[in-house]
Amino acid sequence: MQHTIEGCPGEYEQRLVFHTIRYHGELVVIDQVPAEVCTVCGDVLFIPDTVRRIESLPRDGRRPDGSVSLFQYA
Repeated sequence: MQHTIEGCPGEYEQRLVFHTIRYHGELVVIDQVPAEVCTVCGDVLFIPDTVRRIESLPRDGRRPDGSVSLFQYA
């Protein structure tokens, strides 16, 4: 897919990425999310079905597959 951000010569390609969200104050990391990623600037696009799935994951009653370390920048 051709890039839509003015000045960026990159094109989007299909990749698997991780995405973070906050749910009830908790940080949730979702891995292996299909996305279109710009080869130059790294802009990430999700299709609507992927967004709906991301939004449903914390609510579907499943337990996380693991845990990650969290560092505070401050």
